[in-house]
Amino acid sequence: MDVALGGTFDPVHDGHRKLFERAFELGDVTVGLTSDELAPATRHVDRVVRSFDERKRDLEAELAAFASEYDREFDVRRLDEPTGIATEPKFDALVVSPETRETGEHINDLRAERGLDSLDIVVVEHVRAGDGDIISSTRIVQGEIDEHGNLTPDRDGR
Repeated sequence: MDVALGGTFDPVHDGHRKLFERAFELGDVTVGLTSDELAPATRHVDRVVRSFDERKRDLEAELAAFASEYDREFDVRRLDEPTGIATEPKFDALVVSPETRETGEHINDLRAERGLDSLDIVVVEHVRAGDGDIISSTRIVQGEIDEHGNLTPDRDGR
């Protein structure tokens, strides 16, 4: 099975790792990594996003461990539009988080218009931080939590 997923991944955290794990359970994985131009447009907050090359390097290191564990192949490709690679015929499944499920459904609409089979949309639930809220890259960048969802010392009263 050929599996697609996409994102900015800046920085990679345990929520992303849960997406990666599910994707590699299903098959070979292609990750669409948002371009430098697309990354800020897909963020719901105003913050700096590291360069594509930096994010790709870190992402490939993460994916290599999963690929080895599951004996799968992976590729990281530049994503220039939100629907990106998943509209290509080769894919069978799309791994998404709850907030990107609608984008997955839109991708299936686009695929239908092009005469392609629908993708299986696989929704992976969020990973929660120590305070019960979701782990997000923005929370990490803002210093609230670390990549594993642990509250930073100034946030948990220590």
